[in-house]
Amino acid sequence: MTKRNLKILMATDSPTQTLSVDVMDEYGEILTREIACERPLTVYLNWVEVVTLMTLGSRPATLVLGYLKNQHFIKDIDAIESIIIDWDSSSAAVITSEKTQDVEKKLEKKTVTSGCGQGTMYGNVMKQLEGYKVPQVKILQSKLYELLEALTHHNDTYKAAGAVHGCAVCRDTSIVSFVEDVGRHNAVDTLAGEMWLNGEEGADKIFYTTGRLTSEMVIKVAQMGIPVLLSRSGVTQMGLDLAQQFGITIIARAKGHRFQVFTGHENMNFDVKGNTEK
Repeated sequence: MTKRNLKILMATDSPTQTLSVDVMDEYGEILTREIACERPLTVYLNWVEVVTLMTLGSRPATLVLGYLKNQHFIKDIDAIESIIIDWDSSSAAVITSEKTQDVEKKLEKKTVTSGCGQGTMYGNVMKQLEGYKVPQVKILQSKLYELLEALTHHNDTYKAAGAVHGCAVCRDTSIVSFVEDVGRHNAVDTLAGEMWLNGEEGADKIFYTTGRLTSEMVIKVAQMGIPVLLSRSGVTQMGLDLAQQFGITIIARAKGHRFQVFTGHENMNFDVKGNTEK
């Protein structure tokens, strides 16, 4: 694992993740409840405006890194000179010595996806993944149950305020990193940026999300090189098609002792004979 110098990342988390507000319940009583804070963050690459992300604002530097990497705007992390997050101007400025003259041309062709907050995937991403396959790994049913139990101890913002998605990079039964954001595509980009920054490989990882498994989510996980995609939600037809194309094992509707394997059936080892949860 390569740990890069974080001093170049002049970036701080959003000052507030949740906000207390007064609400009226079904009995007409006034209660104080938490809501998630959503903020715009406009990303500039070598002073060219790329996108405005709507985000909770946790770990903004790795969110921006992951987004630019996943959209193939940048390829060389060692060429990055600085990342400056300024919440007063709602901006993220990335300066790199890598050639980025074709950024504006790439921005001309984009596909609006079903990601929360209107995600985008740019035209050259699928071309870059032609013929790509993730490594194949075996999954023990018993360890899957242990991991699902460990994941229940996260989602702090969701438990307090709702309105956010959580994503995690996991290894075996352990959670390597967990992040929440208003959109699941932001959360996966944040973790992708973190793995890239730390020089981590995806072959021994499992990716977890609370959200649905759309084409966008499958593409991003494929770019991370992660062979298993786990969700407590469902999967779309295009998400399923792409998972089969990349060789990703999809386990969805996963909660407690319940799950459904949509792809990669041959990778499951059912070592738990009795399932007590109906």
